[in-house]
Amino acid sequence: MNRSRNIKAFTLVELLVTLVITGILLSAVATLAFAMNSAATTGSDTASSQARLRLGMVRIVEVIRNCRMILTASDTELAIWLADYNGDAGINVNELAFLDCTATHDTLRLVRFYSVSDPSVTLSSGVLSVSQASLVSGNAVASVSLLPACGNVQLACDPAAPSTRRVTISFELTQDHVARTHEVDVTLLAWAGHLLNATGDGLVTGDDDE
Repeated sequence: MNRSRNIKAFTLVELLVTLVITGILLSAVATLAFAMNSAATTGSDTASSQARLRLGMVRIVEVIRNCRMILTASDTELAIWLADYNGDAGINVNELAFLDCTATHDTLRLVRFYSVSDPSVTLSSGVLSVSQASLVSGNAVASVSLLPACGNVQLACDPAAPSTRRVTISFELTQDHVARTHEVDVTLLAWAGHLLNATGDGLVTGDDDE
């Protein structure tokens, strides 16, 4: 006696429908995975950018707050007397630093020069006897980017150098495609104003208080 078995198989239409549904589900999973990966990458980039920002701002505050004097100032550069390392009540090349935002105002860097002979530097009538350009030749140069990839950097001194007691630095930083303005306001705590001459535009040749 022959026995017949009822065997049900996918028809061509059912198979095609199944494949379409599977494709839709896989596409949705792939899209979700891509979105999660993009979000993680964006979050990582933002965290890295914020970490660099905090580190740069801390360094800026440290340099300005503890410096002896803002010697000269322009819209792109501050010439800073960091400290009287050799105790001669005067300025030397190794004691100088330049806070520079470049002509395009899109970065902020700290530039220092190191000289074996460490010659003295004068400030007279508001003019420094050396500049960044003149110090490049014959000296070791160290440049540190404090705020890379920022924009619209503005440097402001109150009052004007070399009598400056407060420095304000503002800049824009783009995060998540949104430009945000940040500001650093620093007061000089170690200001050597007693070394300024009577007109306040240069240093005295000696200091009786030292």
